[in-house]
Amino acid sequence: MDLQNEKCVMVIDGNLPLGIIANTAAIMGITLGKELPEVVGRNVSDKSGNPHQGIIAFPVPVLKGNMELIKLIRKRLYEPEFSDLSVVDFSDLAQGCKTYEEFVEKMEMTSETELNYLGIAICGAKKKVNKLTGSMPLLR
Repeated sequence: MDLQNEKCVMVIDGNLPLGIIANTAAIMGITLGKELPEVVGRNVSDKSGNPHQGIIAFPVPVLKGNMELIKLIRKRLYEPEFSDLSVVDFSDLAQGCKTYEEFVEKMEMTSETELNYLGIAICGAKKKVNKLTGSMPLLR
Protein backbone atom coordinates (compact mmCIF):
# COMPACT_ATOMS: atom_id res chain seq x y z
CA MET A 1 0.00 0.00 0.00
CA ASP A 2 1.37 3.39 -1.05
CA LEU A 3 0.70 5.40 2.12
CA GLN A 4 1.62 8.69 0.40
CA ASN A 5 -1.28 8.37 -2.04
CA GLU A 6 -3.80 6.81 0.33
CA LYS A 7 -6.38 8.55 2.44
CA CYS A 8 -8.83 7.46 5.07
CA VAL A 9 -11.73 9.55 6.37
CA MET A 10 -14.70 9.04 8.61
CA VAL A 11 -17.92 10.90 7.92
CA ILE A 12 -20.20 10.99 10.95
CA ASP A 13 -23.60 12.57 11.43
CA GLY A 14 -22.81 15.72 13.42
CA ASN A 15 -26.38 15.88 14.74
CA LEU A 16 -25.90 12.76 16.88
CA PRO A 17 -25.26 12.87 20.64
CA LEU A 18 -21.55 12.93 21.53
CA GLY A 19 -21.60 9.40 22.95
CA ILE A 20 -23.09 7.96 19.74
CA ILE A 21 -20.53 9.89 17.65
CA ALA A 22 -17.69 8.43 19.75
CA ASN A 23 -19.19 4.93 19.58
CA THR A 24 -19.62 5.18 15.80
CA ALA A 25 -16.00 6.27 15.31
CA ALA A 26 -14.70 3.54 17.62
CA ILE A 27 -16.61 0.75 15.91
CA MET A 28 -15.64 1.88 12.42
CA GLY A 29 -11.99 2.28 13.50
CA ILE A 30 -11.81 -1.23 14.95
CA THR A 31 -13.34 -2.67 11.78
CA LEU A 32 -10.93 -0.70 9.57
CA GLY A 33 -8.00 -2.09 11.57
CA LYS A 34 -9.27 -5.60 10.86
CA GLU A 35 -9.79 -4.88 7.16
CA LEU A 36 -6.55 -2.94 6.62
CA PRO A 37 -3.97 -4.27 9.09
CA GLU A 38 -1.14 -3.05 6.86
CA VAL A 39 -1.92 0.60 7.71
CA VAL A 40 -1.18 0.02 11.39
CA GLY A 41 2.45 0.75 12.24
CA ARG A 42 4.76 -1.43 14.29
CA ASN A 43 4.69 -1.44 18.07
CA VAL A 44 7.05 1.02 19.72
CA SER A 45 8.68 1.60 23.10
CA ASP A 46 9.02 4.90 24.90
CA LYS A 47 12.30 6.20 26.34
CA SER A 48 11.60 4.30 29.58
CA GLY A 49 11.25 1.05 27.65
CA ASN A 50 7.49 0.77 28.12
CA PRO A 51 5.70 -0.82 25.14
CA HIS A 52 2.96 0.94 23.11
CA GLN A 53 0.85 -0.55 20.34
CA GLY A 54 1.36 0.74 16.81
CA ILE A 55 -1.20 3.21 15.49
CA ILE A 56 -2.44 3.96 11.99
CA ALA A 57 0.40 5.36 9.87
CA PHE A 58 -1.55 8.34 8.49
CA PRO A 59 -4.18 10.81 9.75
CA VAL A 60 -7.89 9.96 9.72
CA PRO A 61 -9.91 13.18 9.57
CA VAL A 62 -13.42 12.92 11.01
CA LEU A 63 -15.78 14.91 8.82
CA LYS A 64 -19.19 16.33 9.63
CA GLY A 65 -22.12 14.97 7.68
CA ASN A 66 -25.75 14.13 8.21
CA MET A 67 -27.82 11.01 7.56
CA GLU A 68 -28.90 12.13 4.08
CA LEU A 69 -25.38 13.01 2.94
CA ILE A 70 -23.91 9.80 4.36
CA LYS A 71 -26.62 7.78 2.60
CA LEU A 72 -25.77 9.55 -0.69
CA ILE A 73 -22.05 8.81 -0.25
CA ARG A 74 -22.85 5.17 0.59
CA LYS A 75 -24.92 4.89 -2.59
CA ARG A 76 -22.07 6.32 -4.69
CA LEU A 77 -19.66 3.81 -3.16
CA TYR A 78 -21.61 1.01 -4.89
CA GLU A 79 -20.64 2.52 -8.28
CA PRO A 80 -17.86 0.66 -10.18
CA GLU A 81 -15.59 3.74 -10.04
CA PHE A 82 -15.29 3.37 -6.27
CA SER A 83 -15.30 -0.43 -5.99
CA ASP A 84 -11.64 -0.58 -4.96
CA LEU A 85 -12.14 1.62 -1.87
CA SER A 86 -12.39 0.03 1.57
CA VAL A 87 -15.68 0.98 3.22
CA VAL A 88 -17.08 0.51 6.70
CA ASP A 89 -20.56 1.79 7.44
CA PHE A 90 -22.43 1.95 10.72
CA SER A 91 -26.21 2.25 10.82
CA ASP A 92 -28.96 2.81 13.32
CA LEU A 93 -29.85 -0.85 12.85
CA ALA A 94 -26.39 -1.92 14.02
CA GLN A 95 -26.31 0.60 16.86
CA GLY A 96 -29.61 -0.70 18.20
CA CYS A 97 -28.58 -4.36 18.44
CA LYS A 98 -27.52 -5.99 21.71
CA THR A 99 -25.67 -8.95 20.12
CA TYR A 100 -23.89 -9.64 16.86
CA GLU A 101 -26.37 -12.44 16.13
CA GLU A 102 -29.24 -9.94 16.42
CA PHE A 103 -27.39 -7.62 14.01
CA VAL A 104 -26.91 -10.41 11.47
CA GLU A 105 -30.56 -11.50 11.66
CA LYS A 106 -31.91 -7.96 11.31
CA MET A 107 -29.48 -6.99 8.53
CA GLU A 108 -30.44 -10.04 6.48
CA MET A 109 -34.08 -8.92 6.64
CA THR A 110 -33.48 -5.22 5.89
CA SER A 111 -33.16 -3.53 2.51
CA GLU A 112 -30.25 -1.13 2.05
CA THR A 113 -32.75 1.63 1.34
CA GLU A 114 -34.16 1.19 4.86
CA LEU A 115 -30.82 1.79 6.58
CA ASN A 116 -30.04 5.14 8.21
CA TYR A 117 -26.29 5.60 8.43
CA LEU A 118 -24.70 7.16 11.51
CA GLY A 119 -21.27 7.12 9.90
CA ILE A 120 -19.12 5.79 7.12
CA ALA A 121 -15.36 5.28 6.88
CA ILE A 122 -13.63 5.27 3.50
CA CYS A 123 -10.02 4.35 2.75
CA GLY A 124 -8.18 4.14 -0.52
CA ALA A 125 -6.77 6.27 -3.31
CA LYS A 126 -6.59 9.87 -2.09
CA LYS A 127 -8.05 11.21 -5.35
CA LYS A 128 -11.18 9.03 -5.09
CA VAL A 129 -11.71 9.69 -1.39
CA ASN A 130 -11.37 13.43 -2.04
CA LYS A 131 -13.87 13.20 -4.90
CA LEU A 132 -16.45 11.91 -2.44
CA THR A 133 -15.59 13.98 0.64
CA GLY A 134 -13.17 16.75 -0.33
CA SER A 135 -15.43 19.71 0.44
CA MET A 136 -16.77 18.45 3.77
CA PRO A 137 -15.94 20.25 7.03
CA LEU A 138 -14.25 18.62 10.01
CA LEU A 139 -16.52 17.44 12.79
CA ARG A 140 -15.75 19.69 15.75
